[in-house]
Amino acid sequence: MHASQPISFDCFGTLLSVERPDDPAAAVSDALDRRGVDIPDDWARVYAEPHRQVEPGREGSLVAHVVAALRSRGRDPATPTVRAAVLAAFESPVRTRDGAVAAVDAAASVGPVGVCSNCSVPGLVERSLERSTLDDEHFDAVVTSVDCGWRKPDRRAFEAVADALDTTPTDLLHVGDDPETDGAAPEATLLSERSLPELAARWRDQQ
Repeated sequence: MHASQPISFDCFGTLLSVERPDDPAAAVSDALDRRGVDIPDDWARVYAEPHRQVEPGREGSLVAHVVAALRSRGRDPATPTVRAAVLAAFESPVRTRDGAVAAVDAAASVGPVGVCSNCSVPGLVERSLERSTLDDEHFDAVVTSVDCGWRKPDRRAFEAVADALDTTPTDLLHVGDDPETDGAAPEATLLSERSLPELAARWRDQQ
């Protein structure tokens, strides 16, 4: 019997492809306006300004940023309204990347599987996974930077997903596409080194 191999995947750029807004400030403004929020005349500028201090490695919630931006101009929107608007602004068609379904299926056959994603929009990763063709029952944990508070490459992001999978960072294999963020995991495989189909074949051989 082979030992269990805990595996985590990056989300965007690894398992899924999505389109990001060309103008995030405008996308958020439109979504807020549709929900009856009064938009400041200088919204593009106020959106671009920092409103909260975030220490290095920390993730700042875009919802909190938008709330602070609006309050700086005398608006006091309900946080749930802002949360819904921000999520809507960044939702887009989701494409499951080639080989992702087979890779996740194969990973689930050799150990617990998680997602570890940098994302400042609460709920976006979970919503995108639900809308993909991936089997979400294979995911034992979905850890995002906005929820755990730390962005990859900070070690605490990898510690968070390892804890969620009941393992240690050194025993966790992390798969991703970005050398600077995903490559910082103690045990990492980048898609430039091995493709998802190649990883799926390797894990099937371990069964």
